[in-house]
Amino acid sequence: MTVISIMVGGFFGAISRFYVSGRMNERFGLFFPVGTFFVNMIGSFLLGLLIGCHSVATTFYKLFGIGFLGSFTTYSTFMNELVQLHGREEKKEEGAYLIVSLLLGMIFALVGLWIGRLFFS
Repeated sequence: MTVISIMVGGFFGAISRFYVSGRMNERFGLFFPVGTFFVNMIGSFLLGLLIGCHSVATTFYKLFGIGFLGSFTTYSTFMNELVQLHGREEKKEEGAYLIVSLLLGMIFALVGLWIGRLFFS
């Protein structure tokens, strides 16, 4: 049952990332890859929130936390986009994307964790 939960969550997470990231890039893709940045920030917050909720069932965590959020967020695409910015010698954009993604990702995860503990534990 664990593998099926993760597989189903991963299926919907990957489709959601493709759609959300694509739409964000179409509308707001100005200085750096906004789509990947957006899904990674939302995913960081939601995973923090989920971890902060101590009453979350193990099956739901596997479905949503590991499956959905694991494929909704994307480290490999983030790295690929950094390499592309580097290759185009867009140093300011590359640095901003790296620093802002890491710092805000951590902040979003911590805020999600805090809210989860405050309201859902």
